[in-house]
Amino acid sequence: MDSGNLAWYLTATALVLVMTPGVAFFYGGLVRAKSVVSMMMLSFGAMGLVGVLWICYGFNLQNVSTGWIGVAGNPFTNFALADSISAPDANDQLAGVAYGATFAIITVALISGAIADRAKFGAWMLFAALFATVDYFLVAGWVWGADGWIYNLGTTLGLSANVIDYAGGTAVHINAGAAALALSLVLGKRVGFGRSIHRPHNVPLVLIGAALLWFGWFGFNGGAAALGAGIADPSSPAGLIIINTLGATAAAILGWLVAEKAKTGKVTSVGAASGAVAGLVAITPSCANLAPGWAIVLGLVAGAVCALAVELKWRLGFDDSLDVVGVHLVGGLIGTLYLGFFATGTGLFVGGNADQLLVQAIAAVSVLVYSFAVAWVIGWVIQKTMGFRIRSEDELAGVDTVVHGESGYEFPEEGVSTGPVAVQVPVAAEPEPEKILS
Repeated sequence: MDSGNLAWYLTATALVLVMTPGVAFFYGGLVRAKSVVSMMMLSFGAMGLVGVLWICYGFNLQNVSTGWIGVAGNPFTNFALADSISAPDANDQLAGVAYGATFAIITVALISGAIADRAKFGAWMLFAALFATVDYFLVAGWVWGADGWIYNLGTTLGLSANVIDYAGGTAVHINAGAAALALSLVLGKRVGFGRSIHRPHNVPLVLIGAALLWFGWFGFNGGAAALGAGIADPSSPAGLIIINTLGATAAAILGWLVAEKAKTGKVTSVGAASGAVAGLVAITPSCANLAPGWAIVLGLVAGAVCALAVELKWRLGFDDSLDVVGVHLVGGLIGTLYLGFFATGTGLFVGGNADQLLVQAIAAVSVLVYSFAVAWVIGWVIQKTMGFRIRSEDELAGVDTVVHGESGYEFPEEGVSTGPVAVQVPVAAEPEPEKILS
């Protein structure tokens, strides 16, 4: 890898890493004031734990060429990158490990939005470690590994097209969305579950988070363009990726706002931010394989459909606190299946046949089912043993002070605090001296 491509690869790594704090801000603004610290800590906990596990063995586990071919790599090969640091292409290898780590981190962090306001931090960390190991590290190898079974699905089935997932429609968003649905069912509904509970406590924080996500997503979608011939090669999709990431996201904002206006009669800033995220999710798998016009159409569709999909939890009665299912699972499915119709040269409506749609559907359903099953089993075992959900009285008091001993907002001079309310203990008045003598 030449210096220009390496520089872009490292820059993209930093861009994707900042997306997880973006998720923390986005989710943190959406929850109650008494849960903002807890919500953001779930993302930062994932950054610490998953980052370490990826370096130790996760990168090796997703390298499906070294172990059980097509399914799992050998986690003990090159443990903690002991061999990579002395390899002739050490810079390239280590940059690739760092870039991959940021994807593993954000995939796990995204799941946390489904269990806002009611999860124990220690239980979440155990879940994050097990889910990353048994699910994400494997699925990443299936989707992006040269020997991964999803990567080669079309060839295996004798079809004319293989699965397209340039940056993570299946591996990241369908994966996280399905896991979020499973955990929301395991932990159950929040106390007082209903539409009134879903009021963001800090809208500016939500918008800051969405802005950081959109900023980082250019690295998320475009970082891998540094590989192969590189970003300067005339055949590189780098320019197409960037314009599609911009266009689809912008269109999704419009699609969400139109649907929101039709649904409620108002357009909201949280709706605009959520629409942007829905567009980013949808364009992720298809950013290098759509003409810009079709990317705009995808954004419009994803924004509108996700705006309607977030209503499913009220209709079906599952408490996905921050709409991970409605945005990431639904948006990921839309973006992945859309390629079956409009992928350049292979989509059903743009010169291809039904093969592209078939392999996209098989990949999407396979990852959805696997992720749901893994998350449900891990979450159920944790809940039945150490307990995953906090007590109802602690939920009402506020997760921040109960779990972390902190509060998100302190303005003592104004008498404002999201911490515990001081209890006034009545003290009996001492008798006057003369009454004692008498």
